[in-house]
Amino acid sequence: MAKEKKFITCDGNEAAAHISYMFSECACIYPITPSSTMAEHVDEWAAQGRKNIFGETVSVTEMQSEAGAAGALHGAIQAGALTSTYTASQGLLLMIPNMYKIAAEKMPAVFHVSARTIASHSLCIFGDHQDVYACRQTGFAMLAEGSVQEVMDLAGVAHLATIKSQVPFLNFFDGFRTSHEIQKIEKLENEDLAALIDQDKLAEFRARALNPNKPVMRGMAENPDTFFTHRESCNSMYDNVPAIVEEYMNEISKITGRKYGLFDYYGAPDADRVIIAMGSVTECIREVIDYLAAKGEKVGLVAVHLYRPFSVKHLLAAVPASAKVITVLDRTKEPGANGEPLYLDVRDAYFDEKNAPVIVGGRYGLGSKDTTPAQILSVYENMSLATPKNHFTVGIVDDVTFTSLPQKEEVAVGGEGMFEAKFFGLGADGTVGANKNSVKIIGDNTNKHCQAYFSYDSKKSGGFTCSHLRFGDTPIRSTYLVNTPNFVACHVQAYLNMYDVTRGLQKNGTFLLNTIWDGEELAKNLPNKVKAYFAKNNIKVYYINATKIAQEIGLGNRTNTILQSAFFRITGVIPVDLAIEQMKKFIVKSYGKKGEDVVNKNYAAVDRGGEYKELAIDAAWANLAADAAPANNDPEFINKVVRPINAQDGDLLPVSAFKGIEDGTWYAGTSAYEKRGVSAFVPEWNAANCIQCNKCAFVCPHACIRPIVMTDEEAKGMNGDMIEMKAPAAMKGMKFRMQVGVMDCLGCGNCVDVCPGNPKAEGDYKLALKMVPFDPESEATKVESANWEYAVKKVSSKQSLVDVASNPKNSQFATPLFEFSGACSGCGETPYVKLITQLFGDREIVANATGCSSIYSGSIPSTPYTTNEKGQGPAWANSLFEDFCEFGLGMELANEKMRERIEKVMTEAIAADCTPADAKALFQSWIENKNNAEETKKLAEQIIPVIEAGKDKCAHCKQLVELEGYLVKRSQWIIGGDGASYDIGYGGLDHVIASGKDVNILVLDTEVYSNTGGQSSKATPLGAIAKFAASGKRVRKKDLGMIATTYGYVYVAQIAMGADQAQCLKAIREAEAYPGPSLIIAYAPCINHGLKAGMGKAQAEEAKAVECGYWHLWRFNPALEEEGKNPFILDSKEPDYSKFQDFLKGEVRYASVMKQFPNEAQELFNASEEMAKKRYQSYVRMTKMEY
Repeated sequence: MAKEKKFITCDGNEAAAHISYMFSECACIYPITPSSTMAEHVDEWAAQGRKNIFGETVSVTEMQSEAGAAGALHGAIQAGALTSTYTASQGLLLMIPNMYKIAAEKMPAVFHVSARTIASHSLCIFGDHQDVYACRQTGFAMLAEGSVQEVMDLAGVAHLATIKSQVPFLNFFDGFRTSHEIQKIEKLENEDLAALIDQDKLAEFRARALNPNKPVMRGMAENPDTFFTHRESCNSMYDNVPAIVEEYMNEISKITGRKYGLFDYYGAPDADRVIIAMGSVTECIREVIDYLAAKGEKVGLVAVHLYRPFSVKHLLAAVPASAKVITVLDRTKEPGANGEPLYLDVRDAYFDEKNAPVIVGGRYGLGSKDTTPAQILSVYENMSLATPKNHFTVGIVDDVTFTSLPQKEEVAVGGEGMFEAKFFGLGADGTVGANKNSVKIIGDNTNKHCQAYFSYDSKKSGGFTCSHLRFGDTPIRSTYLVNTPNFVACHVQAYLNMYDVTRGLQKNGTFLLNTIWDGEELAKNLPNKVKAYFAKNNIKVYYINATKIAQEIGLGNRTNTILQSAFFRITGVIPVDLAIEQMKKFIVKSYGKKGEDVVNKNYAAVDRGGEYKELAIDAAWANLAADAAPANNDPEFINKVVRPINAQDGDLLPVSAFKGIEDGTWYAGTSAYEKRGVSAFVPEWNAANCIQCNKCAFVCPHACIRPIVMTDEEAKGMNGDMIEMKAPAAMKGMKFRMQVGVMDCLGCGNCVDVCPGNPKAEGDYKLALKMVPFDPESEATKVESANWEYAVKKVSSKQSLVDVASNPKNSQFATPLFEFSGACSGCGETPYVKLITQLFGDREIVANATGCSSIYSGSIPSTPYTTNEKGQGPAWANSLFEDFCEFGLGMELANEKMRERIEKVMTEAIAADCTPADAKALFQSWIENKNNAEETKKLAEQIIPVIEAGKDKCAHCKQLVELEGYLVKRSQWIIGGDGASYDIGYGGLDHVIASGKDVNILVLDTEVYSNTGGQSSKATPLGAIAKFAASGKRVRKKDLGMIATTYGYVYVAQIAMGADQAQCLKAIREAEAYPGPSLIIAYAPCINHGLKAGMGKAQAEEAKAVECGYWHLWRFNPALEEEGKNPFILDSKEPDYSKFQDFLKGEVRYASVMKQFPNEAQELFNASEEMAKKRYQSYVRMTKMEY
């Protein structure tokens, strides 16, 4: 009797992890997008007690870096345990040195890779084959999959074949397109694959393990006489791999009924045009082949599975003898090469063949660039030409070197009866999570095939998301975005004017809008272009105020469940009663860890999803002309490059758009042009209650609320309340207004939360700020927007009137040179970054670690670092995750060298008779004051006109003009998160502070890897749940600050802005002034913490953390030791430990331990409290040391 098939609705990462778990005894891991979730699944299953094929749980170990993970894996397999790892991109490159060793030592191991772009001119976290191609020389066998089902079926082949062949395998599939695509697939279980393990070879592997009872030596040094000969001895191993892989593919085919080969052919048996490719594009190509076959064309595809060792015999057998032209598609770019890797392999395979077909190659899909049927049609058409274009690109417009194939109109080639849907959402509004649940509900409760894929911009939790869902009665092979949806849901009202949300919506389709408008008001405010589309295409339009409903229920801005319920009710893709039942089931699964209250609120959201209305469509709308684009005087770069990208039209830009910025350079201050207006609520200022403390501006994560100080003349242009300045003295009598940038605000509410208000104010509400509903189309919004534009563009900065570094209030009169970043609403990190720019931004240079801070600080097209009135501002660059401190040190070394040259040239000029006396005096003054920032600013203003005037007649002046950018003492900052600083970049951080150089390191400590989704780091405290610490961290947090103090000459501080703004400012000021290395560790609440009070209480959470003793404020200033004083200052008061555990329970990362591991939770919490007490006592002891 045939075994009953089991199905699962999952993504490629889960499929790979599922198979990997079966065969792994150990897993050595490190987080990296998009592969992290494979390791997370393995860790969670191990914590839950899932058994592998050997009847045991997998031992999961997180390392400090990918290099560390590869090293640990190497050791584990040498000691006899089957071991796996999961990585991509730069992480995979860090493993390459160990990969050579592992392969040469005949070690069975599998690296599962969600193939991803390698950072070059810019960082791109999305998918292509650059990383895996960089490993083709290591000796690893390389196995490729093109769909989620293929991952489930073939990942096991990698594990089985590595045991039998003793060659390690790199098993890869496309990052995001396969790793994150959700499909309903057939599931394999332990019992399906266990019998396929070659037990003799497994026993041989165990016997070869390092063992003191049978000692051998490995990793020896070898000399020229034998190395070459010895190296050649492995050849037969690699000769055997293709047959072994083929054998196991045949076994998998017996189990599944799906036929696999090393090279799979699909298409006409007598095809004259054949594409050779690997990865997810092969699914799209199959669709196109079926489409062309129906038109009588004879075309085919060879899908590559075993890429290394490359079996020429099997390739030639797979290609039909009738093929006249072959196109090899490569998802990579190797500048300077005579073609990309797969193309070169195929061309070489045919080198000795008689009557070989014409072979051309092309590049496609870099950085997850969507590869559509129209592009594949263009590839097949190119092969029909008398001389097909070689080394082409497809999917872009190359109007510079003219490599691109012609673009064609998109055609629908998916299966009959396909239902396609698109959902436009805002990051962290729950849209993506709800759609993941929706596709699983449909996949698990119907016979339909289903697919879900999610596209994002680079912003954090406030960014653009688009969910692409497909349902059908036949398998879905459409590995590209939904372009012709039957249903569109727009969950953010502001998107109507930002994006083309109706593009491709089919005739008679359905549109659902979340909006605060109703009836006639909605009809009035809809853009004309949208109204015309509705009328011309007979679109059914529904609307619902999910924002209001969510507020009434108590869900804040989480509208996802309400809108998910509305989707099921409107579309009827499954019976409504079943949908409701399943939604509530998934609510328990998704939110059960967060408590019963959250579950009940989401139940209410499901029930209220039926409160939508239908909008009457006026037939006359069909004749409406599109609204004219508002005129502006913005730079050409903004209008021609930045705005199209922001409108999700970056795909349409030609190569020439990037002429002059080929190196990835981007201009400062572009985020100011976005004006997204996506918040549901914004702060409103009440002048009568304001005491002008500026606390609100100090904590604003996005620099959207600012104190504006105006002369009487400037005040005439302001349309709103103003009050008279009371202090400081230099501003007394001027007009003051706390201005809100409503179109840039993300509505976190931290400004309101920190407002002390005026106790003497009239009325019950004493605060100067309150959150009010935001309507981007209202008159009030137009007034506030105009006020903001006037304030930032027409009102001069008054920061020169005060010492902005003297106190928190004064600091906010300085223009922030970091604004409107892509950080999450309520972010705990960005207020620190912003403050540093207010203090030192006009001379700041930043080396930024890859991570959250690099993504929100510099993601094309948005650059939040901006310039002041003089055009000065922070110069920013990102290198890698692991070398950010070394990168920053290099900047400082160059700065020192150039300034040494300035001093040398000035010294020569002073000695020269031709140099005027006043110039000599300026040069001498600069030499004497070169390390005084304020003095060098003043001197630079005097020196630059002198040297500019003399550069054509004076050699010294000419040299100094070339170096004038180094005249002002630079403020070198090195910024990274705790993952970079405590873990992967710690070695570099340690070396840089040991160097004694004048650099400032800011560690934004969220206690998890924020950018990759909240994995544990050595900054994660004892007891906290994080990814890779699924049952709660069992060891205490590393005290990075105290380690740094042991050098004695490093300035170190721990700060928490929300606990003490003055201490925060003082520490940053002292650190920058200290003439040596400084390290500031800043506590930063993060969305990954799961604050039960919400991120609008992030600053309050910092205050609570210090009050209860969870976090401590202190400074270590070596300059004090030179005065005979104790350099250690403990700024925290004695903690109130009675509040410690309540603090823990206020964050989901701790509270969920109680839900999941109730027997261990209290023990962990007690231990966490004990560790906090020990740490505080260690600080107290430091204060008592004698100097």
